[in-house]
Amino acid sequence: MSIIPQPVTQFSWRVLLLLLLAIAAFGTVVLYSAAGGSMAPWALNQIIRFIIFSVMALVLSRVRMETFARFAFPAYAAVLIALVVVELVGGVAGGSQRWINLGFMQLQPSEFMKPIIVLAVARFYSLLPVGEIRRWNAIWPALVLIGVPWALVLIQPDLGTATMIAAGGVTVMFLSGLPLRLFIGSGLTLAAAVPIAFSFLHDYQQKRVLIFLDPESDPLGAGYHISQSKIAIGSGGIFGKGFLKGTQSHLDYLPEGHTDFVFATMAEEWGLVGGILLICAFMLLFRWGLGVALRTQDKFARLTAAGLTTTIFFYVAINLMMVMGLAPVVGIPLPFMSYGGSSMLTVMLCIGIIMSIDRSSRRGRSADDWS
Repeated sequence: MSIIPQPVTQFSWRVLLLLLLAIAAFGTVVLYSAAGGSMAPWALNQIIRFIIFSVMALVLSRVRMETFARFAFPAYAAVLIALVVVELVGGVAGGSQRWINLGFMQLQPSEFMKPIIVLAVARFYSLLPVGEIRRWNAIWPALVLIGVPWALVLIQPDLGTATMIAAGGVTVMFLSGLPLRLFIGSGLTLAAAVPIAFSFLHDYQQKRVLIFLDPESDPLGAGYHISQSKIAIGSGGIFGKGFLKGTQSHLDYLPEGHTDFVFATMAEEWGLVGGILLICAFMLLFRWGLGVALRTQDKFARLTAAGLTTTIFFYVAINLMMVMGLAPVVGIPLPFMSYGGSSMLTVMLCIGIIMSIDRSSRRGRSADDWS
């Protein structure tokens, strides 16, 4: 039996793998430049992580969709317990308590909750009878599934990850067919509750929101990140300053130019053209994921594929809005571009599960052709 799944040899998967490789390779080039023309300390590690997580995604693609459905709730419970353990004995770094020290690595359970919340909520709605979808019993269990991990992550505090968990779960609720008026009413209620919720945020989180509204009010303090990011993106122009010729990142004017603000580092050297090409590459990835969701006939698989694709979309959209000053800085990295293993692990988990759904739906269509 071949180690590489047979569907990899088919056109759609081959293009997908080449697309991921292209984005990751471009990210490695940007990290190489951000380090002043050196593979250390970021570019080489990024390559190694991409290779390892790509193998992991291929392994996940061999897992049957029924297995993901069967273990959706147990996996949710396990990660939820891990989040409670974080609150009890978790390690503290940068003012946040997010990690469990396993000795050989620092485990961040909240990252696993991003794809698992999609699996759990999708599993709930796949088991729900069609006639129950417009009743209260179709709403409150999903809200509990989303709300408990959201609250645990928010008090770490990690506003960005909590936002991602809530967005992924609510997206599956929307796609499951709940009445549109429910989301409109919830949105209006949430907007009205914003002033109250703002008072419960930590000081640094409040400062991020205020600086987002008026970054020029403190250009050398809390608004420094956004101001320098805008300068870097704008100075790149249409074609950029050229590879290894960025000044904002190389002269250390741009903070976190290899992580949260890596898009600004890229845009300064590659310009508008580089930014558009990168966004188009991500759009092709989203198109593939939504195409898988539309092709499958199973409700759980459809909700999962669409939810996981949307999760990756939120990564990209929130990061781009963040570096352009269109959203508060909440620490959401750009997939395959920002340095770090946690976000790449989460995204490749999502892609591996979507690949499994794609393989299952192809196998089902092949069986129908012979019937």
